[in-house]
Amino acid sequence: MNQESTIQMRKKLISLAKKAGALQPDSQERMRLEAMATEYAERFFDSLPHQKAYSAFDAKDFIFMDDAIPEEGQSPSQLFKDVENRVVRPGLNTVSGKHFGYIPGGGLATSAIGDYLAAVTNRYAGVYSISPGAVSLETRLVNWMCGLMGYGANSGGYLASGGSIANFTAIVTARDASGLKAADYSKAVVYLTRQTHHCVDRALNMAGLRECTRRYVLMDNQFRMKSDELETAIRQDRKNGFIPWLIVGSAGSTDTGAIDPLYEIGEIAKNQNLWFHIDAAYGGFFMLTESGQQKLRGIERSDSVVLDPHKGLFLPYGTGALLVKDVKTLARSHGFSANYLRDTEMKNTFYSPAEISPELSRHFRGLRMWLPLKLHGVKAFRNSLEEKLLLSQYLWERLNETEEIETGPPPQLSVFMFRWKPETDDGDTNEFNKKLHQSLLEDGRIFLSTTRIDENFFFRVAVLSVRTHLQEADLLLDILKEKMSEIS
Repeated sequence: MNQESTIQMRKKLISLAKKAGALQPDSQERMRLEAMATEYAERFFDSLPHQKAYSAFDAKDFIFMDDAIPEEGQSPSQLFKDVENRVVRPGLNTVSGKHFGYIPGGGLATSAIGDYLAAVTNRYAGVYSISPGAVSLETRLVNWMCGLMGYGANSGGYLASGGSIANFTAIVTARDASGLKAADYSKAVVYLTRQTHHCVDRALNMAGLRECTRRYVLMDNQFRMKSDELETAIRQDRKNGFIPWLIVGSAGSTDTGAIDPLYEIGEIAKNQNLWFHIDAAYGGFFMLTESGQQKLRGIERSDSVVLDPHKGLFLPYGTGALLVKDVKTLARSHGFSANYLRDTEMKNTFYSPAEISPELSRHFRGLRMWLPLKLHGVKAFRNSLEEKLLLSQYLWERLNETEEIETGPPPQLSVFMFRWKPETDDGDTNEFNKKLHQSLLEDGRIFLSTTRIDENFFFRVAVLSVRTHLQEADLLLDILKEKMSEIS
């Protein structure tokens, strides 16, 4: 390259750097944007008691599909208004204390601050040698959760994006640890119930096990797996030439909040040499409470367990966890080697997340969990979870005493079902409940989700928002009474 070409190239590089400078606003501009974001965040938090739990919407007013991605930058004030009015406002308000529908998630201000710091500093939390602080912090959180579940010193795991990917990782690990080969899949048997979360079924398909047999074990009248039926099914399958290899138990099912007999299942799994996996995405953190420990007795007998801190610890969505009793099984299924990563290899006493999970590029999720636990202490979370257990019992008892309300089984944790059976029922109870649900959606002050059990339409009450207290529970009861009166 001659001197003239070098000069021209340098001029162009200087010009491009100046033009690209908009991507790196100066301190004054950063503070202006941060102030606008903080002002909206504070207004959002302060107005939460008055916000609806659900806001009906016309899709054409809110969906961004036709929005242009501009060549030139736009006004930040207008963009923040779009976030407030077009992103946040329509649909389900998941941080509302009046959200009793799906298992709620998130809303802790201290988690948001942790996420902000994680995004600003952008530490890569996948490999220890690149970010020892981030990786060791996440590993400490995993070890704390392992201890909570009663796992020993050889256990481990990783922070995932949620229960779905964590269950998938568990299925892959169980498959490999059980020694299954492709030729075995058509004879392999998984034991679960009709209450097992659908992500487990999807995980089996994603793990290449679409051909395996799903053996749905009978349940009792509280939707819990019958352990005697499980053992009978395993013995019969072996006798018939099948290959039993995996039992999936629920520690708080999504529909009904059911807890399978974990201790008994653990004993069967041990005696029959099957991998015992528990989906405790919803219920696992109730192990922080005394009653939760009693109800989840036997969770320590599992080989793997999934937890969702974005449920039981009220963290933002995108925070799950997989724990495995023998962390080496995770490493055998997910270990890797690549030439461009040779300089990251380092001998240390624990695995990096990238060595024991499907992810290489990953967000530093740990800060959003570590900061609230350290700032507030575990006791604050325990108190909140104990409150939710008692609130769900309170709501179930009040509804059970209400004329024209049929309740499902009492809550085993903080989820239960009910449906309206009006005196004017002409035989189609489902239609009355659909009308009631539609009326609640249009009103929006509270939110309840629905499910079907044996083709019967039921409402689900899920009490797990950090902002749900006695006042919100009483409001739910009042609004239900009001809407039932209007419809009948």
